[in-house]
Amino acid sequence: MNLFFSETDKMCQVISEEYHLLQLMSRFGISLGFGERTVREVCEEHGVDVATFLAVANFIKGGEHTAAYFIDKVSVRALISYLEQAHAYFLDFQLPEMRRKLLSAIAFDNDTTQVPILIMKFFDEFYGEVRNHMQSENRRTFPYVEALLEGRLSETYNISMYSRNHDAIDKRLQELKNIIIKYYKSGKDTQRLSSALFDIFNCESELHVHNAIEDYLFVPAVKLLEECVRTQTHSDTPAPDPERRDDTLSEREKEIVGCVVRGMSNKEIAEKLFISVNTVLTHRKNIARKLAIRSVSGLTIYAIVNGIVNIDEIDLK
Repeated sequence: MNLFFSETDKMCQVISEEYHLLQLMSRFGISLGFGERTVREVCEEHGVDVATFLAVANFIKGGEHTAAYFIDKVSVRALISYLEQAHAYFLDFQLPEMRRKLLSAIAFDNDTTQVPILIMKFFDEFYGEVRNHMQSENRRTFPYVEALLEGRLSETYNISMYSRNHDAIDKRLQELKNIIIKYYKSGKDTQRLSSALFDIFNCESELHVHNAIEDYLFVPAVKLLEECVRTQTHSDTPAPDPERRDDTLSEREKEIVGCVVRGMSNKEIAEKLFISVNTVLTHRKNIARKLAIRSVSGLTIYAIVNGIVNIDEIDLK
């Protein structure tokens, strides 16, 4: 299959070709300023699964027909992390900002009818639906998949149940923008309302892509995981961890380990390595997953045994 982006492409060229991929950077914990490094080099530096990054990037560029190539290659854990960050973006930033701009545009018109009130009520109902939808995924669906990754099936829930109830939450925005375009008569200054309406169009498009990624990448990948765990459960021979493809630390992850066992805080590590605190946290999460070591004392032993630090660099008190 011919892909739009590959691991050998320079990340700066990928972003220049498809600016919508800027959203991926923050959702995968990747900071800008990657120079001439390739997609693989940038992903490894930030502890991001390369196949998962490419799956989402190619999906955003080429649509659902690219998904089949990546379903058996993506990291389900990395997908969950991406989707959780996307939820935080919509709920904590984009939708509140849209509401502020819409309210400002309507209030500026000084419309004395009930239409502005009804428009804001419509928006708030939509916002509530999106919040309930995404919080349900955060509270139920993602923990279910995390349990699958640990080899535990649920007797009361599966990903098909999620898929059947996965509403297209972008549809209400289509209705809202049509109401504003057709029936709301703005005042002389239309710039505020036009700007708010432009944001609604953008959000509708982003929510549509977000839902499609869940439907065509996340759900099929989890179904494969369910089958793997089901096979393992009914077999006397333990199956390999479906998510543990590589337990080798990248050079940046080794740097992080060295800093941690030397007693540095996340903030100090970020300042030393010129990366964000969120990127440090992402690295530490990936290190814990790869090594199955979560304590500093355990990492200290690992670092000494593998020559990442010398024992005289460590305060053993």
